[in-house]
Amino acid sequence: MQKIKPFLWFDNQVEEAIIFYVSIFKHAKVHRVARYGDAGPGPKGEVMLASFELAGLEFTALNGGPRHTFNEAISFVVACDMQEEIDELWERLPEGGGSTGQMGWLKDRFGMSWQIVPSTLGAMLADPDAGRSSRVMQALRGMDKLDMETLRSAYEGEAV
Repeated sequence: MQKIKPFLWFDNQVEEAIIFYVSIFKHAKVHRVARYGDAGPGPKGEVMLASFELAGLEFTALNGGPRHTFNEAISFVVACDMQEEIDELWERLPEGGGSTGQMGWLKDRFGMSWQIVPSTLGAMLADPDAGRSSRVMQALRGMDKLDMETLRSAYEGEAV
């Protein structure tokens, strides 16, 4: 059992959100769904609480009303091994009203922030060779969707 789980507070879109997320990520599934009954406080039959899994990470989500909203202070980093995965997530996650940003950041239509990055990015940025890490950072600053080959070339000092 996962000891620490992200808990996501939605206004009233939990069911829509989990269907959307599970359709995008490989190795994803819904574990449990609890619906409001006669006692409320939400409309009878609406999802109250749900548990779902994306790429091995279990989440809990609540339809808690408009009291709290997502912001960029919390985001999910998705480490991708292939450019095709970056491309697919970059295309799919903002569908339906989300937006893309700079340096691999985007928001989905529910307001959740995501960072879609190569799995090698952390090691490149932490390289003790200041020239390598600096070139990678410089390349990052000019990108919206991250391009693995461009970052690798910057890291190796090749012309980009």
